Amino acid sequence: MIVVQVKEGENIERALRRFKRKYERTGIVKELRKRKAFIKPSVQKRKDKQHAVYVQQLQENED
Repeated sequence: MIVVQVKEGENIERALRRFKRKYERTGIVKELRKRKAFIKPSVQKRKDKQHAVYVQQLQENED
């Protein structure tokens, strides 16, 4: 559970921003989207390889 202590004199918008930042860092939304649909391991491997090739090409073009 995420807990955000509101300091004395702190406005609620600032505390809400801190809460949202903590919430994003936990990765809950990313995990939920990942679990929403099953991806076969072979499809995931193919996607990972394609991403690795893409990143490598970007690094080569940078040099």
